[in-house]
Amino acid sequence: MADHYEVLGVSRDASPDEIKKAYRRLARELHPDVNPGADASERFKLVTHAYDVLSDPEQRQRYDMGGDSSPFGGDGAGFGGFGDIFETFFGGGGARAGRPRSRRERGQDALVRVTLDLGDVVFGTHRDIDVDTAVLCETCEGSCCQPGTQPATCDICHGSGQVQRTVRSLLGNVMTSQPCTTCQGYGTTIPYPCATCQGQGRVRARRTVSVDIPGGVETGLRLQLPGSGEVGPAGGPNGDLYLEVTVATHEVFSREGDDLLATLEVSMPDAILGTHTTISSLDGEVDLEVRSGVQSGDVLTIKGRGITPLRGGARGDLRVGVQVVTPTKLDAKERALIEDFAKKTKAPAPRLAQFHQGMFSKLRDRFRG
Repeated sequence: MADHYEVLGVSRDASPDEIKKAYRRLARELHPDVNPGADASERFKLVTHAYDVLSDPEQRQRYDMGGDSSPFGGDGAGFGGFGDIFETFFGGGGARAGRPRSRRERGQDALVRVTLDLGDVVFGTHRDIDVDTAVLCETCEGSCCQPGTQPATCDICHGSGQVQRTVRSLLGNVMTSQPCTTCQGYGTTIPYPCATCQGQGRVRARRTVSVDIPGGVETGLRLQLPGSGEVGPAGGPNGDLYLEVTVATHEVFSREGDDLLATLEVSMPDAILGTHTTISSLDGEVDLEVRSGVQSGDVLTIKGRGITPLRGGARGDLRVGVQVVTPTKLDAKERALIEDFAKKTKAPAPRLAQFHQGMFSKLRDRFRG
């Protein structure tokens, strides 16, 4: 392989300006628009590749490793040579020799947040969700090329995606491989990129994804939709789409596991005498009997009117906590009736009772026990 310094006609200690001037002079001389000959075209490619390497300080340093007559390559370059050796033998740059990169890569995953009403959680729901993501370019269908054209084999690496060079080291001359800077390791170039996607094989667009959200989901849960994320470069396989669920707060019902909780306000007469009423649940009306003598904090359970479990099984329950409402305004007649009732029942004096934290603490303690 031709030495890059010889190709540009400069010395190994040439300054960046000298390398740039040499490249410009040769480029004007060999450019296909000026010199259409086949030999000139081949030399122009070599000159361009040599300039790509020597104009980049890091690539030039790596290229110079082992180039000095000293076994250490000067300025510690010999240790860099060791790095190239290890890359060659232990899966570094040399491990990909002859194996060009694929332009087709898997697309990234996408995350969309969706807000549900508590009623949607009871049985599940269907949603059509708009997603802004990368989709396959319809013009080139992922080929990255203008219709009627195709990728061209790289003239520098001849389709391998790698370029090889000899490095001197303490162990002798070692052949190393590095990604070709002309084709970026793909082994091919795109002479005529698709104008629609700029040679990416995909474009940004909004699309609609239809999703069946199961019952029993809760805030923070992520649902995975395999293959519904963005399409990869060059028409690569789609990533996944994740739906992060948020369940909105309901003004009447709350949730505990698969059960629904609600509070029923009961007047003092109804609490004493008992009553029959109809309440509205999240999936229709329910008949509810309030027994006589019900106390604040008592819980009335309606079986099977809760939430459908996420992984299947019987629905949870609707648990209704009773709150006895004490009247705050009484007329003289009503007050006299209450006083007469108190005298006849001989109610005990107020006293401290066992502490209960919250409307449903008694029920929860029972379940935990």
